[in-house]
Amino acid sequence: MQTIWNDVSLTLPAGEISVMLGPSGTGKTVFLKSLIGLIKPERGRVMVNGVDMVRSPDRKVYETRKLFGLMFQDGALFGSMNLYDNIAFPLREHTKKSEPEIRRIVLESMDMVGLGGDEKKLPGEISGGMRKRAGLARALVLEPQIILCDEPDSGLDPVRTAFLSQVLIDLNARLDMTMLIVTHNIEIASTVPDNLGMLYRRELVTFGPREVLLTSEDEVVRQFLKGDPHGPIGMSEEKDAALLALEREQRVEPVSPAVLTIPDQLTPSPGLPPRQAAWRRMDRVMTMLPDLQPAARDAIVSRHLPGVKE
Repeated sequence: MQTIWNDVSLTLPAGEISVMLGPSGTGKTVFLKSLIGLIKPERGRVMVNGVDMVRSPDRKVYETRKLFGLMFQDGALFGSMNLYDNIAFPLREHTKKSEPEIRRIVLESMDMVGLGGDEKKLPGEISGGMRKRAGLARALVLEPQIILCDEPDSGLDPVRTAFLSQVLIDLNARLDMTMLIVTHNIEIASTVPDNLGMLYRRELVTFGPREVLLTSEDEVVRQFLKGDPHGPIGMSEEKDAALLALEREQRVEPVSPAVLTIPDQLTPSPGLPPRQAAWRRMDRVMTMLPDLQPAARDAIVSRHLPGVKE
């Protein structure tokens, strides 16, 4: 038996966007499956709206699972169905809505992810980015309260990744829903979320406001964010002690924060309302300031209270 992760404790702030980073093989997808009760940890709890997804009766777990929408890595579309029928599938399977009502919901969801007018196309006729957005539209049609995105950037070029990042921000502005994205894409991690965490060696390195991780002096975090081959993370996730000690001995450059300049978080596209999550996050984070490391505290103050001097 293999331990995937242990002692992972966190709370996803309601309505906000959170990202979970981690090297390949750290159990990020297993983490998502545990949240919706598809995999049950041996110990601990996963609480969603007061329901323990680990130990509650199957009936309660199934009902609570309806609060989630899941965007799969590859879109998970049916190849023989056009995009319209793919996106309509959950409504036809799980509701008694009429076809006119289904059509309204499907077209609205497609418009929100930038697929308006592509209803008749087959999955094999569109790009990988469009397939992912179709999978996202399908996750939206049952009006979930929580959206889980499993490596939405996999297989995408930087332009499509940037476009998808903007779509996620816009959806949060429109729908004010809780979102959790698991990825190893630094661009998404530094520009999309309100909160940022990292899994490594079966444990949660950190989780909190994105400034905390992006200014972290933790050796693992610095190495991952910089894409540096020198550090604890190796080809098999972790290096042996002898190799790591040798690398540390040979390195002469001073230790520096992982990200020297924190990029601005993306904002909703013109014409969309402000993100309510941004205001809630600011109120919450300001209460945390005294307990944060100086680098994270300075980054938050300079961004949200530029006229304040410490």
